[in-house]
Amino acid sequence: MMSDKSSEEFYIKLRKRLKKTSDWPAPYLYKFIVPSSDQENLDHLISIFDNLGAVISTKKSSKGKYTSVSINVTLNSPDIVIEKYKEVGEKIENVISL
Repeated sequence: MMSDKSSEEFYIKLRKRLKKTSDWPAPYLYKFIVPSSDQENLDHLISIFDNLGAVISTKKSSKGKYTSVSINVTLNSPDIVIEKYKEVGEKIENVISL
């Protein structure tokens, strides 16, 4: 897990990159990995994006230990992209953001 300072620096750089490379509103693809045994966290992750008209797909790893989650959603600004990353990080344990 990143320290608060390094995560803030990461989000500042991400915001600048998103502003520079996209015209907003724009589609954004989130990718996460969740342990397959943790259905509650998987459901919670999906619910965070459910009300945004997101297209969500899941795929279990070859051994079934992990589930990858791809979330394609159109958002209005880079700030909303970052808000969702932070919400996932704060509310869901054992999730990896890619």
